[in-house]
Amino acid sequence: QVQLVESGGGLVQAGGSLRLSCAASGMILSTKTMDWYRQAPGKQRELVATITSGGSTDYADSVKGRFTISRDNAKNTVYLQMNSLKPEDTAVYYCRTVVGLKYYWGRGTQVTVSE
Repeated sequence: QVQLVESGGGLVQAGGSLRLSCAASGMILSTKTMDWYRQAPGKQRELVATITSGGSTDYADSVKGRFTISRDNAKNTVYLQMNSLKPEDTAVYYCRTVVGLKYYWGRGTQVTVSE
């Protein structure tokens, strides 16, 4: 059974940094594309960053130059390093993958950025 567990969220002041982790079990993370999404109150869930099995990365325009997605294959974990955080980055952050034809989501971790 595939499980994704996010951690690392919290409350941070604007301009600060956080590193989110997504630990995977029941799958080999390095063979899959992994995504980070976020959902702010009253807004739709949006794609923030992607890392493919080949290591290619892509980012939403709103986070380019500030966020970095990476993975540690030995730990079966994907990370999202978030720097220069802004209040508009406040959201619940989720990791997601696809195994076979099924999408798997974690439960999310709350990030709150204060002024």
